[in-house]
Amino acid sequence: MRHFGYIPPTVREGLFFQQPREFSASSPASLLSVALGATLYSPATRPTLADDVMKQAVRGVVSMVLCLEDSIDDAEVVDAEANLVRQFAQLAERDATGAGLPLLFVRVREPGQITDLVGRLGTSVRMLSGFVLPKFTEERGTLFLEALAEAEAACGQRLFAMPVLESPELLHLETRGEVLQGIARSVDKYRDRVLALRLGVTDFCSAYGLRRAPDMTAYDVQIVGSVIADVVNVLGRADGTGFTITGPVWEYFRRQERMFKPQLRRSPFLEGSAEELRTALIEHDLDGLLREIELDRANGLLGKTCIHPSHVAPVHALSVVSHEEFTDAQDILRPERGGGGVLRSAYTNKMNEVKPHRAWAERTLQRAEVFGVASEDVGFVDLLAAGLTK
Repeated sequence: MRHFGYIPPTVREGLFFQQPREFSASSPASLLSVALGATLYSPATRPTLADDVMKQAVRGVVSMVLCLEDSIDDAEVVDAEANLVRQFAQLAERDATGAGLPLLFVRVREPGQITDLVGRLGTSVRMLSGFVLPKFTEERGTLFLEALAEAEAACGQRLFAMPVLESPELLHLETRGEVLQGIARSVDKYRDRVLALRLGVTDFCSAYGLRRAPDMTAYDVQIVGSVIADVVNVLGRADGTGFTITGPVWEYFRRQERMFKPQLRRSPFLEGSAEELRTALIEHDLDGLLREIELDRANGLLGKTCIHPSHVAPVHALSVVSHEEFTDAQDILRPERGGGGVLRSAYTNKMNEVKPHRAWAERTLQRAEVFGVASEDVGFVDLLAAGLTK
């Protein structure tokens, strides 16, 4: 897999100063956690699930969650499990190695589903990268993680966990600190198996009967924003104890009226008028999503849960490291700067403080490795347009 691998090489060469690197399901966890990007969810009941996975892989999706939990009715679980087993068998027949597929995860409801499904998948388990663990707390999460370890031993394959932080106890102020500490203990114990932590903002809103409007981000709902801040505070630290924490779902994918308009300019890599490009981007209804992705990054989150394919290109376009960011990060991490100090950026528009900005620079170069570095004159609109017109 490679982010933006669907773009013709000649076009990609013009877009990137440093190309995104290739990776696979067997790559180190530290690399995969950064590379997840837009993780696309799909109900496990879909009869064309194998076709859907193959189609989304061609379109640039590198991680998918096949959901047995909230996206399906309680009465559909048994049939959905059977469908998953059939669809994985089809994928195994069509792609013997799984090299052309996204990282595939199954969102389960109960710990017992993990060991049961791994057993039922048989040899097609090689297509599976792991499980998404809902409503994760220390007590509930430990049972999930123990089941994952058991399933991993049984199939002889590395399986990752992606806990979802979404329980009311985490939202409520009087229990939040204790719950966070419990979650920290459980995921630290199974650190090698925890690929990333995901935020269930829809469940947070549900606890108070809230739903954010399409012109508002998760951070505009202050009770939700406060939880995100506390989760990052405890679980997203840059001192080696933290985990990758992914951005919340954006649940809108079409609007009739728009309050915010992205500032667009014509991409030099596409044919057509500037107005045609503007129209194409407007039709994808990206305003609120773009704002939220930027706020995710500013608040320490990386990647995003997505429920619609049209969200994938914006998430990936805004994950590319700009040439300016890359230059700053390289300057900060030069060996001769190990003693600290302050230097003017190569773009002469800011001061880079070597010690305070070191963790930021390291994370930026990790992101650059998998998403690439844009050429000096290329912005997110160029990358976004290239993704939308594939």
